Amino acid sequence: MTKSLMDSVGQLTGVGPKREQALNHLDIYTIADLVTYYPTRYDDLAEKLPSQTADGEKVTFKGVVASAPVVRRFGYKKVMVTFRLSIEHETIQVSFFNQPWIAQKIDIQNEIAVYGTYEQKKQRMTGMKIILNEEENDMQAVYPASKEIRQSTIKELVFQALHTYANLIDQELIPESIRRRYQLMSHGEVIKNMHQPTDAVTAQAARRTASFEEFFIFQMRLQLIKQMDRQNQGRPVNFDNDELKQFITTLPFELTEAQKRVVNEILRDMRRPQHMNRLLQGDVGSGKTVVAALAMYGAITAGMQATLMAPTEILAQQHARTLGNFFAETDVRVELLTGSTKAAARRQILEDLVAGDIDILVGTHALIQPDVLFHNLGLAVIDEQHRFGVKQRAKLREIGMNPDVLAMTATPIPRTLAITAYGEMDVSIIDQLPAGRKVIKTEWVRHNGYEKVLDFIKSELAQGAQAYVVTPLIEESETLDVQNAEAVYQELADVFGPTYQVGLLHGRMANQEKEQVMAEFKANQFQVLVSTTVIEVGVDVPNASVMLILDADRFGLSQLHQLRGRVGRGERQSYNFLVSDPKTQYGIERMEVMTQTTDGFVLAQKDLELRGSGDILGKRQSGVPEFKVGDPVHDLKMMTIAQEEAIDMVAKPDWDQDPEIKTLVELLDETMARYRNFD
Repeated sequence: MTKSLMDSVGQLTGVGPKREQALNHLDIYTIADLVTYYPTRYDDLAEKLPSQTADGEKVTFKGVVASAPVVRRFGYKKVMVTFRLSIEHETIQVSFFNQPWIAQKIDIQNEIAVYGTYEQKKQRMTGMKIILNEEENDMQAVYPASKEIRQSTIKELVFQALHTYANLIDQELIPESIRRRYQLMSHGEVIKNMHQPTDAVTAQAARRTASFEEFFIFQMRLQLIKQMDRQNQGRPVNFDNDELKQFITTLPFELTEAQKRVVNEILRDMRRPQHMNRLLQGDVGSGKTVVAALAMYGAITAGMQATLMAPTEILAQQHARTLGNFFAETDVRVELLTGSTKAAARRQILEDLVAGDIDILVGTHALIQPDVLFHNLGLAVIDEQHRFGVKQRAKLREIGMNPDVLAMTATPIPRTLAITAYGEMDVSIIDQLPAGRKVIKTEWVRHNGYEKVLDFIKSELAQGAQAYVVTPLIEESETLDVQNAEAVYQELADVFGPTYQVGLLHGRMANQEKEQVMAEFKANQFQVLVSTTVIEVGVDVPNASVMLILDADRFGLSQLHQLRGRVGRGERQSYNFLVSDPKTQYGIERMEVMTQTTDGFVLAQKDLELRGSGDILGKRQSGVPEFKVGDPVHDLKMMTIAQEEAIDMVAKPDWDQDPEIKTLVELLDETMARYRNFD
């Protein structure tokens, strides 16, 4: 029978159903999984003298047994074996716990080597194992194990697989030209030196190549997906460049250089016959809507329609008003379709849409219903795209004639996520705020300064401004000592009333009720809005100049930045107060960095470094694959290089005929099975 790295681990000697199940619980199903089940660390068994050893260091001592072993029993089934070991001119005490059989291996005057943890002050070692003569290398692999299977068993099975499948492990995953350029090991060398390194330098070099292999395979997969998408779908949007330029000159403001750059990137993509799948990133207030509007106008000049899908009705209504004002002096017709649209109005909109009389249709998920048919849809814009499920986004791509897709997000995506979670998309970034936009002043205040902040808010309200107050919870919690929206609402109604009105907004309200509250706040019917994080994205109240966040250490940096972005949207100088008493250095560091920068991309990367992608977005929703060796957060430069190399490979003329790439593509489906979490 022909051997394959995709063979089940049950094929190995000594692996019955029970042991196979234990391996499966460690995500080891195939031989490929097993040989890439890499050690988490190595025990360095190189010998030292006690005088050369630091306190608490794990070390190997080789010497002569100077006293007969003494076995002591104590407690419940606890055993300690103790003897003295003479190492050259030094003597120490060695103790093994709960390994009574060790006494049988120790004879006075015999030479042995013992590995364990050394206590320098007491000149004694807590032994971990006696080193047998057959140990070949000083560097001994330590594997993650479980209650079902010991790490020594895993080690034996790994070595059995390495020997039995040696000829298959040599298949290369990285083209030789790339390996030479970055001084990487061959795949066979990586496998051997990850499991059996001769020294720490070799182990580190193997880990470096293993990380690059994972990143490169992942990026090649993304680039192949992108290539297939471009080859098989799409149609050109032949916009009228002169008409578009003329329209831009009528704008009441000058586009920033960043806006001009991304408009050109998007329009260049739209004109190509390939399908566009582009992500538009822009910090709060950077002017993404204007860019999207110009792209939509480009589609309209080409005789096509455009649509914009937003996650909430209030945000859809806001976009419809903005676009209506934007195109007020043109013939462009903008309509709004949501779940609240009356039946008669909905019927008329659908008739006009399929007839081609509507140029831009703005809406919520109501846009992706079966009876919503376009005459000639050229561009679909998704706002706050991460708020929609995968199926909802796919449905929008399927309507019309598979339109170009522009996804927008005001949530700054750090480079790490951009090249992993969004690696199959082209990315445009608006990294510049419009001229004249005032920087929001941010201050971290401990709870004992809360009253002063309230006094400051009163002074702002007296000048006609409005304020948000955000809390982490809706109701009082017995388990968390944090502020809650309902209690804060009652408190602030007393503090600011009767001169000023206070409103309450939280996620348990019905959509219609939430929209009513926001509409009243925007109309200045009340001046202070106490809210949970439902106001995090999209709400635009230019008159609001203060954002007060209570128990701010309960929020992530990116979330704090999004909340801060609800103010600073008008001409007033705006302020953000973070009230918290963090108990840890980690919490203090997060508060400090919020006061040091208003750059959302800097904060997003810092948040990723401090908390990890799973904590920020949820383990299953993070979009960052769980690599076995590579760390895309801390190995960002390596991931970027892997992406660039993958892009260069598929960008070559007749790339699919290149022998190196053909071999890699043939191996790709098989090797991807080793990294099951990539999909």
